Amino acid sequence: MSELVLSAWSAISPYGVGSVAFSAGITSGRGAVGELDREAHPGPFETCGLVPDFTAAEYVGKKGIRTMDRVTAIAVTAVGRLLAACDAELTARPEQVGLVLGTGSGSVQSIMDFTKDSLVGERPYHVDPARFPNTVMNRAAGQSAIWHGIKGPNTTVAGGSLTGLLALSYAVRMHRGGHCARILCGAAEEYSTQRAWLEWHGRTLEERATPLGEGCAVFLMETAQDASAAGRGALARILATRFRAFHEQDGARQALADCVRGALESADVRAEDVRLVAPLGTGGRLAALEMAGLTEALGAAEPEWIRVSALLGDTSAAAMSLQLAAVLAAAGEKGLAPGEVALVTGIERDGTVGCAVLGGN
Repeated sequence: MSELVLSAWSAISPYGVGSVAFSAGITSGRGAVGELDREAHPGPFETCGLVPDFTAAEYVGKKGIRTMDRVTAIAVTAVGRLLAACDAELTARPEQVGLVLGTGSGSVQSIMDFTKDSLVGERPYHVDPARFPNTVMNRAAGQSAIWHGIKGPNTTVAGGSLTGLLALSYAVRMHRGGHCARILCGAAEEYSTQRAWLEWHGRTLEERATPLGEGCAVFLMETAQDASAAGRGALARILATRFRAFHEQDGARQALADCVRGALESADVRAEDVRLVAPLGTGGRLAALEMAGLTEALGAAEPEWIRVSALLGDTSAAAMSLQLAAVLAAAGEKGLAPGEVALVTGIERDGTVGCAVLGGN
């Protein structure tokens, strides 16, 4: 089976809509977290990394969006931007293009609003049936495929902060299984007052110091041969993904160190060859354990660190995909150079760690 590469990508982030804005923000190290309008966004957080001036009407179109929620609009826009950046040949055989999209819980706002309507509406059970699809987890993935005519396998993956990595790993297996020739893979997250309160109550006091963020990153995964035939360069090769579990929080450091060492060994890469590292680092004790695990695994290596959460806030389900996009942004338009290696890592507070190793072509 031919090795998969990342050959194109798009991002929607607090820097704005599009990979150009994202790359400019990441490479400059400019923070994109700002003050929240307390009337529009009441809740426990005073700052947030919001996608500026984003509306479905402006970026998706005014037709057919009456019931489209924010996370769906963000995902549809990101997928559309990626397809627009590629040749029409990409979707000439839409049944051969798969979509794997990560999410947290879908749209927490949609779920809670629909539930509220069922309780307080006239004859409580009278609700707007057109809004029910927004309450299911695969709404964003399904709408993205329908909107852009993608007819291959369609999968939604949810796994907390590691969602983007889990989606990447799933997409690799989907391709190896022969289910599609090319895959669009990524993850999306929206900000809402409802999500803010859930995050607030699920965090420690130390973790609450990290503001929330939102966004989406989507990647085109295909073989190097297909990318070359379509006139696209390979930005990075997917060398390995690894995941491990830990029982007590104290075990997170060792779990991550073992996870990284295993991935590097599988990829036949030395720790000193790692040039770029993008850790999750969303604050609190887990961020310190992540750094300790990376220090143990990488030893004397001196990579360049890309700390996305410090710039964009905690983007939850979209975090790992945005970290991956940040690696590509830092690598430049031609991607990772031959011999260069990048590492993306994360620790999920519910007891899992994960990493991905990328290499130059």
